[in-house]
Amino acid sequence: MSSTIYILNGPNLNLLGKREPEIYGHDTLADVETACASVGEKIGLTVKLLQSNHEGELVDWIHEARDHAAGIIINPAAYSHTSVAILDALNTFDGPVLEVHISNIHKRETFRHHSYVSARAEGVIAGFGVEGYALAMRRMSTLLG
Repeated sequence: MSSTIYILNGPNLNLLGKREPEIYGHDTLADVETACASVGEKIGLTVKLLQSNHEGELVDWIHEARDHAAGIIINPAAYSHTSVAILDALNTFDGPVLEVHISNIHKRETFRHHSYVSARAEGVIAGFGVEGYALAMRRMSTLLG
């Protein structure tokens, strides 16, 4: 069985550290990858971190994960609230799925309170900043046994 965890990031997360740092902080996606790889090394998991601003590419990576990943950690960003396609793709994946949001989506605009992805996720981590990714890695390790 694979020990690879796909960490998928949706639109605008390529600007992490630059875009609205008062909401998302100053850490970059490269910082997230480094932190997750470090946690993964300690718990025996490898990380493949990917980011796209395109819904179809995220769907393609979820399909790829079916054959190459033990689990998926996903921050679908704005697609959380709009993408049935991402939900449908996640429903084809047999391993655990964890949803991460850097901000607390429940304290933000009303439209952000609902996530389609949450219907598939074993758990949702929101409002812990980029530290949520490392928390998700630790939880993934537990879910995978």
